[in-house]
Amino acid sequence: MENLIVRSWSDMEKMEMRRNMAHEKLTVLHVATLNQPITADLGYGPIETIIYNIDKGLHSLGHRSIVACSGDSRVAGEKYVTFDQSIGDYWSDDSTERRNTVNLHLSRALERAKMGDIDIIHMHDAKAVEFFYDSILEMQIPTVFTLHVQAEDSLLQGAYQRWCNPLSSPLVYCASISEYQKRQYHDLLNTSNVVYHGIDLAEFPVKGAPDKDNYLFTIGRITRAKGQDKAIETAKRTGSKLIIAGCVQNKPDDRAYFASFKDSIDLCVDVNKYPVGTDYYDRVMKPLLNSDKQIIYIGEINSEHKKQWYQYARATLFPIQWGEPFGLVPIESMACGTPVIAFNRGAVPEIIVNGKTGFVVDSMDAMIEAVGLIDHVDPRECRRHVRNNFSITCMAHKYLELYHQIIDSHRMSEDSMNFSDILLSGPQNHSSIAI
Repeated sequence: MENLIVRSWSDMEKMEMRRNMAHEKLTVLHVATLNQPITADLGYGPIETIIYNIDKGLHSLGHRSIVACSGDSRVAGEKYVTFDQSIGDYWSDDSTERRNTVNLHLSRALERAKMGDIDIIHMHDAKAVEFFYDSILEMQIPTVFTLHVQAEDSLLQGAYQRWCNPLSSPLVYCASISEYQKRQYHDLLNTSNVVYHGIDLAEFPVKGAPDKDNYLFTIGRITRAKGQDKAIETAKRTGSKLIIAGCVQNKPDDRAYFASFKDSIDLCVDVNKYPVGTDYYDRVMKPLLNSDKQIIYIGEINSEHKKQWYQYARATLFPIQWGEPFGLVPIESMACGTPVIAFNRGAVPEIIVNGKTGFVVDSMDAMIEAVGLIDHVDPRECRRHVRNNFSITCMAHKYLELYHQIIDSHRMSEDSMNFSDILLSGPQNHSSIAI
C-alpha cells in the first residue's frame, strides 16, 4: 500500500467540476401530478402550473425536459403520456378507483425513469416520492422534491426523515419554495436551497396608469384560509367595488364557508363561458363594472380570464388567514402592474415589497388604510420586481443550480465509494493510483 497516493477532492477541483457541469445539458424527468392536466390555461391548479413553468423554463434554456403526465397535458418539452386523461378535479373522495389510477400513472412514470437516460428526477408530491423511493435507491438517480405544502399538513414525517437523513447518503433532496417554508421544515431539509415560483411575464399584459375609480380584485379557492370574507369587509368599509373569483371545491367546510358570506354577494355570474378576445373588456367586464352591484362573484376563471381581471383592477386583495408557503396570486397580479394588499402571513413579506409593490398589513384597519394609499404604487415597479425575482427564467436557473449541485455531490460520492472499493481490493493489482 506504500505506493498508493491518496488525496481528497481539492477546492480547486470541485470548482472546476462545477464550471464544467454548469454548461452540461441535463435530461430531467418531471413526475407530474394527475389532478389536472399540465397546461398554461388552468383555472385552479397551482402545482400543475408550476410544473408547466419549470418545464418551459428548462426547455427554453436548451435542456431536455420530459414530463410524465396525462395525455390532455400540453408541455414545452417532451410529453411522456402515462394516462389518457387527468382526473379532472383537484380534490375528490379518496376512492379505490382514484388510488389505482394514480398508482398506474406512477408505475408508468417509473418505467420511463428506468430507461437509463435520466440525469435527475423532479417530483412535487410526497406520495410519488414514497412510491419511487426504493427504485430511486436501486437506480441511483438523484431526485429533487419541491415542497408545496406547509410542514404541519404533511402526513409523511417518518418518510421525510428516511428520505433526507444525511447519514444515509440521500438521493432525495428537498427544495423549499420560500424562506418561511424552509423554517417550517428545518428538521427535515437536507439542502439550503429556496427556489421561488416563477411565471412567464410575456404572458401577462401590463396596465397603464392606475384607475382611481376601478375595482378591487381577489382570486383563489373559496376557503376560510383565503379570507374572502375579509375582502368583502374591506370593500364594504372603503365603498369599493369588489370582484371575487375562485372555485368552491366539493368539501363540506368550503361549501359552508361560501354559504356564510353568500348573502353579501350582490351578483353571481359565470364569466368563464365568454371567450377572451380583444373586445373582452368592453363586452364582458365593462357592463359588470358599470352596474350598481358592489360585490360580484364571477366563479372559477381560467388563466386568460384572470389576466384581464388583474390588469384592470385598482389592487388585488390577498387577505390570507394562514401561513401560505408561497402565493402565485401576488406575483401574477404584480406582473400585470397591479399592486397587492396582503396580510402579513407565511411568505407574503418575501414576495411583496411593502410600500413599493403593494402593502403588507397586520390588521383589517391597516388593510382599509392601504386601499387609500394604493394609487401611490408605480405599476412599473410591480412588474420590475416580478421580472427580477419571480420570472420563469429566474426559477429555471435556480433549479438548474440545484440540479447541478446535487449531481455534483452525487458524483463525488460515487467516486469516493469507487475509491473505497479499490482500497478493499488490495494493492496487488493497483501499484500506483492517483485520485
